Amino acid sequence: MKLKIAVLPGDGIGPEITQQAVKVLKSVADRFDHDFHFEEALVGATAIDQLNNPLPDATLDLCKEADAVLFGAIGHPKYDNDPSAKIRPEQGLLKLRKELGLFANVRPITTYSKLIEQSPLRPERINGADMVIYRELTGGIYFGEKFISEDGNSATDICTYSVSEIERVAHLAFQAAQKRRKKLTLVDKANVLETSRLWRKTVTELAKDYPDVKLEFLFVDNAAMQMIVNPKQFDVILTENMFGDILSDEASVIAGSIGLLASASIGLKAALFEPIHGSYPEAAGKGIANPVAAILSAAMLLDHFNLTEEANAIRSAVNLSIELNVCTQDINKDNHYSTEKIGDFLDGLISDNDNISINNENLNLGQMTII
Repeated sequence: MKLKIAVLPGDGIGPEITQQAVKVLKSVADRFDHDFHFEEALVGATAIDQLNNPLPDATLDLCKEADAVLFGAIGHPKYDNDPSAKIRPEQGLLKLRKELGLFANVRPITTYSKLIEQSPLRPERINGADMVIYRELTGGIYFGEKFISEDGNSATDICTYSVSEIERVAHLAFQAAQKRRKKLTLVDKANVLETSRLWRKTVTELAKDYPDVKLEFLFVDNAAMQMIVNPKQFDVILTENMFGDILSDEASVIAGSIGLLASASIGLKAALFEPIHGSYPEAAGKGIANPVAAILSAAMLLDHFNLTEEANAIRSAVNLSIELNVCTQDINKDNHYSTEKIGDFLDGLISDNDNISINNENLNLGQMTII
């Protein structure tokens, strides 16, 4: 298969982790005889610094022309800590989602038996947890009209949803549930919010088209608690933009590290793949960032094009690296590996999958282990 992939490294650790994801995708292309063409572009704080625009026209044009977008991370303290800043890195990502019509964000949450002890939750609560969160991505309060009063003493953010916006992401969530354990939980705040009542009414009506899927409802405050108390109860979670943003980050503790969690943002014609973590500017350039979330996002990119064997090759390599404790310091504080070495290790596993021999002596020294 021939694919044109737009690469938007972004800010902070974005360039480091994205470089490893591209490295792994190139290994997949070589092993499975594909033709992947990569082209980089500016976004976020880096783009503001150079062009005073968090999403330059050239970047947007590239993304529209590409088959898929591989995204790193955006954000910088000089904007985060300045409430008066008129231009912000996050505006670039929000605009990109809107321009590409990326209405559904998909975030799988899985547990690794080797890392259960890394989670702050008790092992018996999270062992076997496996869920996917479908978050509506281009509507709601993030994209609603915003006002500040003339005297600066009040501010307003409007949350708006339409039936069509709800239906298109709900269909994807129901279809995902049909392929999994056939359970969908709608998270809302229908006891308070009119938009949530529209969500509940619309999804309830839509559920008639999916009689094999059990539909349940949770208010968002209860869902946040249940995510900690009993995460194994969830299969597919469907929710609106802001609730999904918060819950998916909360769910990251289940995996043991936010550095392991990938995501896909899907539209009718475009798709973007990115780790769920931020730009972590304090770690930029130090080689300590975990690239696995970016690499698993690349696996989701392959899934999107029905390259299932190729995607599973990446996941198998990641699973083996975790089993062998070949991890960055967020997971393995005592004997950790650099961002680049994790990428090299996974690259080697994928390239030499048919003839793997692990050199334990080199592994202990933190060197390449494929011989």
